[in-house]
Amino acid sequence: MYLNPLKGLLLVSLLNIGEIHAASDSVHFDWFEYEGKDVAFSDPVPEGSFQNPILAGFYPDPSMCRVEDDFYMVTSTFAFWPGVPIFHSQDLVNWEQIGHVLDRPSQLDNIGDKVSESIFAPTIRHHDGVFYMITTAVQGINNFYVTATGPAGPWSDPILLPWVDGIDPSFFFDDDGRVYITHNGLPPQRESLYEGHRAVWLWEIDMESGEPIGEGKIIVNGGVDLSEEPVWIEAPHIFKRGDWYYLTCAEGGTSQNHSQVIFRAKSLGDEWIAWEENPILTQRDLSPDRPNPIDAAGHADFVQLENGDWWASFLAVRPYEGGFYGTGRETFLLPVEWTEDDWPIILPAGQEVPWTLPKPDLAPSEVSMPTTGNFSIREEFDGDELGMEWITLRTPVHDWSSLEEKAGFLSIDPLAVELSELDNPSWLCRRIQHATYSASSSLLAPAPGVEAGVALLIREDHYFFVGIQYVNDEYVVFLEKADGGEGQIVVQVPLPELKEGEALVFKIEADRSEISFKVQTEGSGELDLAENEDATILTTQKAWGFVGTMIGPYARLEATE
Repeated sequence: MYLNPLKGLLLVSLLNIGEIHAASDSVHFDWFEYEGKDVAFSDPVPEGSFQNPILAGFYPDPSMCRVEDDFYMVTSTFAFWPGVPIFHSQDLVNWEQIGHVLDRPSQLDNIGDKVSESIFAPTIRHHDGVFYMITTAVQGINNFYVTATGPAGPWSDPILLPWVDGIDPSFFFDDDGRVYITHNGLPPQRESLYEGHRAVWLWEIDMESGEPIGEGKIIVNGGVDLSEEPVWIEAPHIFKRGDWYYLTCAEGGTSQNHSQVIFRAKSLGDEWIAWEENPILTQRDLSPDRPNPIDAAGHADFVQLENGDWWASFLAVRPYEGGFYGTGRETFLLPVEWTEDDWPIILPAGQEVPWTLPKPDLAPSEVSMPTTGNFSIREEFDGDELGMEWITLRTPVHDWSSLEEKAGFLSIDPLAVELSELDNPSWLCRRIQHATYSASSSLLAPAPGVEAGVALLIREDHYFFVGIQYVNDEYVVFLEKADGGEGQIVVQVPLPELKEGEALVFKIEADRSEISFKVQTEGSGELDLAENEDATILTTQKAWGFVGTMIGPYARLEATE
């Protein structure tokens, strides 16, 4: 059974993470529903066009490669597990997830990491029949890569790169067989001239030994123009077109000042020349008050089609009024145009990232689940495995979820782990992919000593947990809220008629900055638990970080004195 891959997991280690106890009575969830209702997605997509973003919700830092008629893409996952989803497409528009690159504790053990730590921007490349994924495990093993002969895996255990500092490593396989790594790293003399001063490094690597050939060197100091104090040069990718080597990087930080810039050289040993018309992609010069804005565009990767066309994937965000967004950084797609003197442009200055545009000249791909637009899903928990969109927070150390224990139900053995802890809570989650949405889930009233329901979280101290517990000989439903601190019960309502094992449904309605919670039982009908709560606590502006809001079934043991 595939439980992402939570099923069949053995106890890995309890050292340094505290003692964890599983409850003897599982919590049983019957189904889960989600429906997106964003206004920006309400118009039909014209025939022959596609919808941006191509991966809605928390899918940042996209990287892609082509292998004949197939395209593969990976994105960041930070502290969520399994790490680094991998997608397949044949048209660059419709993407089907085929696995996770980091799906074993031997590849990724991130207990103790904060939500926005752990796995940063990955890069995927293919060379001579082998796939390579290279990334950084911040607060962990740092820079490493893994390999596979098939994109769905299995992928190797990490091959460490201790001589690579910084983040965002990327491979480049040259035509002459030599292999290089670029990455964001420390500036000259390891001293920053100003906040955000970084550099792009280039190393040649011996793939047989895994060791560098000679010393690494800085090929970009600061950014396009050091005199203007550019910040956070990162996500460097080298590619070749004709007689030119191109280096494309993100610059300006991953928020509103984000951009994509381009350099080129005739050989890897030459000076890299920045294009005088940089950046080649940004939205920072546009009015934030424009309708349905797409902002923070950058962190691009390029791919060439069989017919010679070029396309770029990149991250951007979709804020609503006030600049808030809880969907995180998402994956977008645009064609690349080339100037007469061979410079690439993803989007001319002053233009908005389009919501819809003509598809690439490729045969359409079929997918089993939509990844953009307004859609609805219902998970019945009645199959042999969960979909790959279901993940958890940090590497599990217990086999705490099952689809076999009770047929037609997701069974969770609650752990004594709070959402605020830097551990693995017994919480199965999926991405929120819209600013306006509804979600609901049915579960059976749990045994005394257990709290269970639905949790929405963007950071350890920014979450909602709508749940039920048994208190003073009766069931009580409650809403727990964390807004920058410890979780607090903000409302609770008794359900005296509810008995253990009877069904109840939690319903959540979110409309941008407001979110409401309801509960429904057969005996009590539908009750308004909390109306128009502040949904902005689940946004990047309130809870700084690199992820988006996640939602799903959660159960925990009640705290004991």
